[in-house]
Amino acid sequence: MPSTLLYLSTAFVALTSITVKAALPSPIYGVNLGSWYVQVRGDALAYALQASSRSMDASPGYNLSFIIDTCSDCSACIATEFAFAKAFPDTVDRKFNDHWNSWFNQEDVNDLVNVGINTVRIPLGYWIVEDLVDRSTEFYPRGGLKQLKRGLKQLRDANIAAILDHHALPGVQTPNQMFAGRCTTDVQFYTSHNYHRALIWTSVMTALSHIDPDFKAVTAIEAVNEPIMDASQTPGYGDFQKHFVQVVRATESALDMGNSFDLSASRNNLTTAMKLAASRNNFDDEVDAVLQDAMPILMRILRQFGLDERVNNDEPLITAFMDINWQNNNPSNPADAKDGPQIYDNHLYYSFGGVADPNPDAYMRSICNLDRVQQDENLNNSPLVFGEWGLPTQFQADDDFLRQWADAQKLAYSKGDGWIFWNFKVEQSRQAGDLARQWSYLEGVRRGYLTRDPSDFNNPNVCDPFRN
Repeated sequence: MPSTLLYLSTAFVALTSITVKAALPSPIYGVNLGSWYVQVRGDALAYALQASSRSMDASPGYNLSFIIDTCSDCSACIATEFAFAKAFPDTVDRKFNDHWNSWFNQEDVNDLVNVGINTVRIPLGYWIVEDLVDRSTEFYPRGGLKQLKRGLKQLRDANIAAILDHHALPGVQTPNQMFAGRCTTDVQFYTSHNYHRALIWTSVMTALSHIDPDFKAVTAIEAVNEPIMDASQTPGYGDFQKHFVQVVRATESALDMGNSFDLSASRNNLTTAMKLAASRNNFDDEVDAVLQDAMPILMRILRQFGLDERVNNDEPLITAFMDINWQNNNPSNPADAKDGPQIYDNHLYYSFGGVADPNPDAYMRSICNLDRVQQDENLNNSPLVFGEWGLPTQFQADDDFLRQWADAQKLAYSKGDGWIFWNFKVEQSRQAGDLARQWSYLEGVRRGYLTRDPSDFNNPNVCDPFRN
């Protein structure tokens, strides 16, 4: 076998010594591309579509920029990809393809460039790797990978970095949440079978990030969005974190980063190299099994898209996790899984309660004295990125407060390695009302709450009266 396909220990040492700064912008000024691939309440909102009483094609004016929800219980109406695909199996692929085309496209990329965004976080469901879906019990749209390639290429050409966020995991990682892709109380992600499927997803997406030139914008891959916060309910999650990093690094070592090779002449050798990389003494047997299962899926995708090109991205991917402080009750520390460049993610929404009393003064005093960055540093969860936040409040906020609220949050989150706003846009419609005012980054810039240059502030001294 050609030496360029052998795992070289010296190459791996060089790989792991590359710092985070080599791949991601610093500081990060980012937005989430929410509801492009995983629908989330509030981003794209039309009207309730009840499976029992309505036909999608019979609904006048229906369009899928959307999923839908005005019901208080998202498991009781069509509010997720799973429910939509189960209800409308004959039209779901076409409808979602239309949505993927319209919800995020070149016009949106141009808008992000114009407001100085340098990073996007792309929430993805496991079903974008279609081989992982059990079609007898799981219902999701097909064809998403082609549209993801299109969007990533547009981001690459605009010099915007992308984080691939595994937002909706096989088996569902959080109960009764639209963002999990299926609203259910039957949470099955924290099992060996679904951990294994998630790791296959990880290997395939890692390989594509290095092989496919359209994936050149991808700099990081996030393991799990918002797992259950009680660690006693997530058995095996610490081992999964370690396997996640090992799978990324084993896949990269099989590709022999820094020694590009021609896939068109080396596919059998690539299969052998994947097995060799996984068999390193300090990689668990699970990693070997994952790479062997990922290989035929990867080969099918390479054939599907005619990817007979050399490795196009030789920077190691940054692995990303929700930080240790996301969970309580003796959580595993994702820093223990670190092997190469790694970042940590924290999400903070005041509008859901439990952070500060619902009034302007309490909000400002809380955010201006936020110490989450220091807390994470003390536990080796650094650099920290605030991967989700927004302007919503539990009280009626006037325009003056929203300008202060935006500045104060940006100041707090900039103590880490940056921030990623939720969401880049929100549907503008009669049904959605004025959700965009506090949930849409682009609308926030238009109204002046958020500055057009993300490094600027309306008032850089906004926190002075509130600091302890």
